[in-house]
Amino acid sequence: MTLSTKYNPSEVEDKWYQYWMENKFFASKPDPEKEPYSIVIPPPNVTGVLHMGHMLNNTIQDVLIRKKRMEGKNACWVPGTDHASIATEAKVVKLLAEQGIKKSDITREQFLEHAFEWKEKYGGIILKQLEKLGASCDWDRTRFTMEEDLSAAVIEVFVNLYNKGMIYRGIRMVNWDPVGKTALSDDEVIHREVQSKLYYVKYAVEGMENEFVTIATTRPETILGDSAICINPTDERFQHLKGKRVIVPMVNRSIPIIEDEYVDVEFGTGCLKVTPAHDVNDYELGMKHNLETIDVISEDGSMSESAQFFVGEDRFVVRKKIAKELDAMGQLVKEEDYTNKVGFSERTDAVIEPRISTQWFLKMQDLAKPALDAVMSDDIQLHPPKFKNTYRHWMENVHDWCISRQLWWGQQIPAYYLPDGKVVVAETAEEALVKAQEINPALTAADLTQDEDVLDTWFSSWLWPISVFDGFKNPENEDIKYYYPTNDLVTGPDILFFWVARMIMAGTEFKGEIPFKNVYLTGIVRDEKRRKMSKSLGNSPDPLDLIAQYGADGVRSGILFSASAGNDLLFDIKLVEQGRNFANKIWNAFRLVKGLEVSDEITADHSATINWFRGRMNQVLAEIEDHFEKFRIQDALMAAYKLVWSDFCSWYLELIKPTYGEPIDRATYNATIEIFEEVVKILHPFMPFLTEELWHQMADRKAEDALIIAQWPKGGAFDETMIAATQNAFDVISQIRNVRSSKGISPKETFNLSIKGAEADYKAFEGMIQKLANIEVIDYVAEAPANATSFRIKNDEFFIPMEGQIDVEAEKENITKELEYTKGFLNSVMKKLSNERFVNNAPEAVVASETKKKEDAEMKIKTLEEALKNLG
Repeated sequence: MTLSTKYNPSEVEDKWYQYWMENKFFASKPDPEKEPYSIVIPPPNVTGVLHMGHMLNNTIQDVLIRKKRMEGKNACWVPGTDHASIATEAKVVKLLAEQGIKKSDITREQFLEHAFEWKEKYGGIILKQLEKLGASCDWDRTRFTMEEDLSAAVIEVFVNLYNKGMIYRGIRMVNWDPVGKTALSDDEVIHREVQSKLYYVKYAVEGMENEFVTIATTRPETILGDSAICINPTDERFQHLKGKRVIVPMVNRSIPIIEDEYVDVEFGTGCLKVTPAHDVNDYELGMKHNLETIDVISEDGSMSESAQFFVGEDRFVVRKKIAKELDAMGQLVKEEDYTNKVGFSERTDAVIEPRISTQWFLKMQDLAKPALDAVMSDDIQLHPPKFKNTYRHWMENVHDWCISRQLWWGQQIPAYYLPDGKVVVAETAEEALVKAQEINPALTAADLTQDEDVLDTWFSSWLWPISVFDGFKNPENEDIKYYYPTNDLVTGPDILFFWVARMIMAGTEFKGEIPFKNVYLTGIVRDEKRRKMSKSLGNSPDPLDLIAQYGADGVRSGILFSASAGNDLLFDIKLVEQGRNFANKIWNAFRLVKGLEVSDEITADHSATINWFRGRMNQVLAEIEDHFEKFRIQDALMAAYKLVWSDFCSWYLELIKPTYGEPIDRATYNATIEIFEEVVKILHPFMPFLTEELWHQMADRKAEDALIIAQWPKGGAFDETMIAATQNAFDVISQIRNVRSSKGISPKETFNLSIKGAEADYKAFEGMIQKLANIEVIDYVAEAPANATSFRIKNDEFFIPMEGQIDVEAEKENITKELEYTKGFLNSVMKKLSNERFVNNAPEAVVASETKKKEDAEMKIKTLEEALKNLG
């Protein structure tokens, strides 16, 4: 069979994915005879499409699951999507608006019908896209956070926690998203530095002519809701104002001057405007001093009727208008540029508006303690462990979780209000009625009104590792007993608290057991300017376009090449090109092997080369296992990459390859195919499509012999001394090639090699050096021969005769220049090392690095001086 000259991913990827699916290789069922290995996918938003972060995260998960499958584990990767309440509702509202339908004009049930229709049409797009990446999820297990059983679990948990006294309803100042028109928890607010204006505004003191107090604010639109001016009781500047009142500009409302030590005497003007409805700290002051609460900003971010001015206009438009109005009235003292931190909605990117609201809250203190202990004791290990401190800080300073959202898309809160305002909480309306009738037997179903709000999206996804295995519906079912706790979780550090910590809380609370053992925290994919990749910035390539251009294996390899755990990945298209080139390298290596003419008539002894490579492969396998154990997936891939590109392609194949036109002996060929099979096994988790194709090209295999379920190489013993000695020989060959290249000598030109060193170290490798470096005679000398160029490998010197090959005078001039440069370099290093301050204060690794530079420079100077001497 003729192999195409270039690997063509489009010809093989769909073919093998279909093959894996048809043969149910991704499927997993409990099997007491096999050890389970389970991963649950971080469920992407149902609104989502594949982006670079998904590519990284899911590639890592697939690498882990494929390796464990090959190790004989019962590997189960559970896929699914999150209903993403705020994002999805916004999509559906927009879609309805395009059809001329307002959300306010239809019922909740009608809206949910539209939402589920949208979800069925668009909600699974990202999961289909993951197939293009090669994700080997058990698609029969696909779950959705708002499917019936998972929603029932959410409601059950709410009722359970309410009955334990852990969920309560209260009036609080919350983070309000004016675009999503819902409350957000503190963790869903992203604070960013922005350039603002600081407005200095005069308030006239009531009853005192030409007496004013000046306040500074970045939000003049909230002046219309002021209830007081606050001063510090110890501030000497304002003693005469105690007990006075001031007039709020524009609305002409009389408000008191109150005293509180909360005001910082050193900050701003020393006078603080108090707007209890629109600032968290002002709210606390308002409660303490019994101030009026005037809500001047509506839920959509426009000015309310209570504002009296600019009613219905956007808050940011009004900000500028009020500044102009105050200026015209002579009450705007000045404006200053000001940098401050502003909260933005993690979901819609809208500027958060603090807002007083009645919401449902979950007490977190008791839930956080066992979840903190689980990580700090390393029962759950974070990779890299540097995130333990961040986790500890969050968990030790945890706030009650605002779990209600003012939306329709989500699990509706199972709280039912009676006509007298009392509330009953139950899993169903029927159960709620029974509870209500215990309070008042005369009540009917029509007397009960269910809470309009839904639960926060995270309130469903925190149950994910339990609910995907139906651990609430049937706590003793076969799946939950077999697959839970899961093994590894792969996610981003940005949701370490949102999701990871809460899943640990849920696991310890509802199962009495942690939900996973390892959390691999990926970095964020950024561009060369260190900006987070996003479609809105236009700095993110479409992953599907990348796959179409470079192949899934090329993209998978490329994104892993610089994806060390917890460190941001600076994405470069060259990495993907490198991944594609790697795939082509492997393909061409196979073409070379398959293209060899095999003869049963000849014999050749390549046992030393074969034994070396098998030992080297075992050495690399041990490295790879260590990398996987420490979740250094990038390092595992790089170890495999170097084994294949350098050891296998550059050395092994070159050594066993017969002279052009001659056949290869059967024994060497068979050994090479066996080695190649082990190589593609090692590569399979990283590059599944290419390797499965090559696996079937190597032999006519049945489905039960597919690579995806082939046994992971076991590895074995290896002789480090022999491997190191062989590498020495390769270094000699590389140096000879460098000499040829630098002197313009053709690779076809044969010459001799003299070695001043231990003969025993090189005797066994003479044939290798002669073949790959085109050396005719190797001899061992006590003194350097004349007119030879030299190089050094460790303590040994190597000489190549240059008489007639080069311009000796020009060569001496070049060596002299290099010698002068190296002496200068050594001098600069010596200055550092002779500086006591540097040696005592620099990190140990830095000092060791400088010492190594000194030793290398000294060795090079010695070699160059001897080279000059040899050239006369």
